[in-house]
Amino acid sequence: MSTTIEQLSTRHLLGIKDLNENDIQLILDTAANFKEVLNRPIKKVPSLRDITIANVFFENSTRTRLSFELAEKRLSADTINFAASSSSVSKGETLIDTVNNILAMKVDMIVMRHPYAGAGVFLRKHVDAQIVNAGDGAHEHPTQALLDSFSIRERLGDVAGRKVTIIGDILHSRVALSNILCLQKQGAEVMVCGPTTLIPKYISSLGVKVEHNLRRALQWCDVANMLRIQLERQDIGYFPSLREYSMLYGLNKEILDSLDKQITIMHPGPINRGVEITSDVADSEHSIILEQVENGVAVRMAVLYLLAGQRG
Repeated sequence: MSTTIEQLSTRHLLGIKDLNENDIQLILDTAANFKEVLNRPIKKVPSLRDITIANVFFENSTRTRLSFELAEKRLSADTINFAASSSSVSKGETLIDTVNNILAMKVDMIVMRHPYAGAGVFLRKHVDAQIVNAGDGAHEHPTQALLDSFSIRERLGDVAGRKVTIIGDILHSRVALSNILCLQKQGAEVMVCGPTTLIPKYISSLGVKVEHNLRRALQWCDVANMLRIQLERQDIGYFPSLREYSMLYGLNKEILDSLDKQITIMHPGPINRGVEITSDVADSEHSIILEQVENGVAVRMAVLYLLAGQRG
């Protein structure tokens, strides 16, 4: 792949809020080129052959970590994988000490997931390495939002002018905030839908529509992004039971067939089948859930490649 003359406006990817529309389009266009590479018999390119990347995960993750690891391998980067549960962090070592020890191994870039919002911003002020936020608490998950936009663009041709409803646990979701910012910067309209207890009070300040009726929300939109109920982030009961949530906000084939138009169904995963979405919807021709997983590798390749061009 030829070296791009365009550059991102930032050295790090800490959140969608730090990207402008040109940055987003550059990442998506670059991802389209890398997706072409991934469909070739030889899926590897030497773009990051001299770069060492540390995947530092202070929180459990399977899909995001594997997606980043695969993206790094496809770019020929050297990688170090670090899981906090099996490290000195569990013995009381601080975040800065942990990362500085990793940097002493001459690491160029850090991909970090952390349970606390703003961990990447804090780290940027203390270490000399590029940082990619792979999810920080209930704050942001920028590469998920970028791959979601890429998937919408691939299915519908463009993100601008589209109506996207994000349904479910908005309050605890880093995917929701990053998606709202990413979609709006590309000219899409955004609505959130869920129980009152799972819609944050500040949401109207972001310029999104709010709807509590699932059918009305689905009738309005071109794309429905069904979020997972994040029971692990909930310290109190935000709704009576999963069964009641599913009855009011779960998407099934009957509801989908009752709409007078076709809509595209997304889910950032992992899916709680039978809670936020039924299997017959998740596996239907309306769904682009598996495409999202595939596109995640290409988008993360694009992010790492473009950030590497900002080193120095």
